Amino acid sequence: MDMVIKRDGRKEVFIPEKIVVSATKTGASPDIARGIAHDIGTGAKDGITTREIRKNVLQELKAKNPEWERNWMVFDTAVKEAGLIPVCGQKDGEKVCLTDGRQKLM
Repeated sequence: MDMVIKRDGRKEVFIPEKIVVSATKTGASPDIARGIAHDIGTGAKDGITTREIRKNVLQELKAKNPEWERNWMVFDTAVKEAGLIPVCGQKDGEKVCLTDGRQKLM
């Protein structure tokens, strides 16, 4: 199975359904979203980064409907500004993530 390298360096199995969920949130139909996930999964190499996946998904969305790419960018910006994406690191040998200004051990 292909592994994805997350922003914090962790590795996890490539899960196409994550792309399907994200793409449908932009306005793409489930069938189109599955097609995008399939295309990205087929072209993905082991060790692909989430940054590369994001770039590829945005290119596919833009090619199919530029509004979908814009929708993704608006949502992405709103989530980051709201602090809903955790920032993780190490503290005293423990993995610690900051979400919405609060520290939490992981």
